[in-house]
Amino acid sequence: MDWSHYRFRSLWALHAPPAAVYDVLERAEDYPRWWPQVRQVNKLSDTTGVITIRSVLPYDMVFTAREVRRDRAAGVLEIAMSGDIDGWARWTLAPRGAGTMARYEQVVDVHKPLLRRLAVPGRPVFRANHRLMMRSGRRGLAAYLASGHQAV
Repeated sequence: MDWSHYRFRSLWALHAPPAAVYDVLERAEDYPRWWPQVRQVNKLSDTTGVITIRSVLPYDMVFTAREVRRDRAAGVLEIAMSGDIDGWARWTLAPRGAGTMARYEQVVDVHKPLLRRLAVPGRPVFRANHRLMMRSGRRGLAAYLASGHQAV
């Protein structure tokens, strides 16, 4: 088993229609407005940017995100990532009553040297750190949507 390989899945029930959620999620450069752990997004082009994230643990993760799929009709946004983490992440949106069920999936290999050295003993802590980041993201997005913010 590669202890630096991770698979994550989160489900976010949101009280906004899929189109509104999609409009916000497709604007990664705005994530720091509503997701505190997304510290910075530097847009390099229409399909690529450098993202810095930091959750509870005292380290930053920096990676380049490149758009792989943007399909409004299917409710799918997918990126490839390279840098401190390599892999992919995907949002899939589906109607849920009057709102949206947002599924976030991520498969990554961690390349940050410190995290690789601590891979075995740190794995439960790293997974908990990711859960806290995702919980905060869900709360932030729900509040952002509830306050009437829309993609610009």
